[in-house]
Amino acid sequence: MFLTITTTGTPERPATDLGYLLHKHPDKAQAFSTSYGTAHVLYPEAEAGRCTAALLLEVDAVALVRRGKGKGRGGAPDAALAQYVNDRPYAASSLLAVALSSVFSSAMKGVCHAKPELPGQARPLRVEVPALPARGGPDLVRKLFEPLGWTVTAEPVPLDTEFPAWGDSRYVRLVLESDALTLAEALRHLYVLLPVLDDAKHYWVAPDEVDKLLRVGEGWLPGHPEQRLITSRYLSRRWALTRQATERLELVRLAETDDSEVEEIDNAVEAETEAEEKPTPLAVQRREAIVTALRQSGAARVLDLGCGQGQLVQTLLKDPAFTEIVGVDVSMRALTIASRRLKLDRMGERQASRVQLFQGSLAYTDARLKGYDAAVLSEVVEHLDLPRLPALEYAVFGSARPRTVLVTTPNVEYNVRWESLPAGHVRHGDHRFEWTRAEFRAWAEAVAERHGYGVAFEPVGPDDPEVGPPTQMAVFTLTTPKEAKAA
Repeated sequence: MFLTITTTGTPERPATDLGYLLHKHPDKAQAFSTSYGTAHVLYPEAEAGRCTAALLLEVDAVALVRRGKGKGRGGAPDAALAQYVNDRPYAASSLLAVALSSVFSSAMKGVCHAKPELPGQARPLRVEVPALPARGGPDLVRKLFEPLGWTVTAEPVPLDTEFPAWGDSRYVRLVLESDALTLAEALRHLYVLLPVLDDAKHYWVAPDEVDKLLRVGEGWLPGHPEQRLITSRYLSRRWALTRQATERLELVRLAETDDSEVEEIDNAVEAETEAEEKPTPLAVQRREAIVTALRQSGAARVLDLGCGQGQLVQTLLKDPAFTEIVGVDVSMRALTIASRRLKLDRMGERQASRVQLFQGSLAYTDARLKGYDAAVLSEVVEHLDLPRLPALEYAVFGSARPRTVLVTTPNVEYNVRWESLPAGHVRHGDHRFEWTRAEFRAWAEAVAERHGYGVAFEPVGPDDPEVGPPTQMAVFTLTTPKEAKAA
């Protein structure tokens, strides 16, 4: 990654003052270690009339993969390859923003002990970034930088100069120019807006990022016309953090309008008298919906197929109406964790007689699954490759044939309501697909027709009038009279 900062000067105010401001001597090439590689600072030119400082971030691609394990963008079929083949080492991103704040920390704070008068002086500045991911294109680049006093040149980078018909990539060559900004202001703009344009961060966004955003955005973010977009993207679309930041920014704006301090405005409530009621997690709502449907079906002997770490099994054990509960999973590690969760080794004899866990694959028929009142497939089908679904279908509906089958799966239409989920991504890195309501309904109705079941659909979680609920549930009931009686 590469970035240059250029300024011009006069004999009275030489351009080489840039070295004092950045705390980096123009006659030296310096290197600084970062978490993901090495940052080099050098001066391609350093004269009284013109001075340029360059920051070259040499990213260690192996360290990037190792330290970022489990934190990738996820969801893509080629996610494993994308760890090694991607634009992170070359295109400006949060990696470069962090390097800026680390290498030029004093300059960003507006501190210069050698010449204290320099940080407060506006000077001619030209910033160049050869490769900048811009999710939103050149128009968004201009919308973000122009209100801050920059003259913006954002040239789209073609996908391939040999094949112009292919069009432009999502990258731009960025040039920013201004005569009215201090260096500290320029660095703070870059620190926030580079990752905003990339719309991604290489690290987990924790609550302290709100304080960091407000600190670096002081003086320019509260009144920015794209404040909401900047806040949401900077905080990786985490809704709770975005709301917190937006509320605090609004207080700052009101205080500036009223020419008062934030503390004077934010004094309506002395102390919080009672804790805010936290929303019920979707996983809990899902288990509650499953238990309700099982009770309505009259089931006593229940299979939890793909039981994972045993949360649903644990919930079912609390209800004496369920006399036998069986958890099945292909993963022995998950079953071991489930056993610990349920404390099977310390469970009383009577309670232990109601539950068992065993390993099994839902891609194959299994005689142990026959004869049960109900089976639950909770957030299971989306973890299978689509070509393997017919095998699961036959194993459950064709071979085991419980009287009731409950299937829950994410509703992909609702994903737009998750502010922390990047557009086009699935909710979990292992999801092979996520269905719309129409796709899930079509699959379920076809399965029911093939195997002699009726099917009804129920929402789980808040039922949004536009995109539906976050989870969709199908309730299958065996309708073939002879087999229903036998079951």
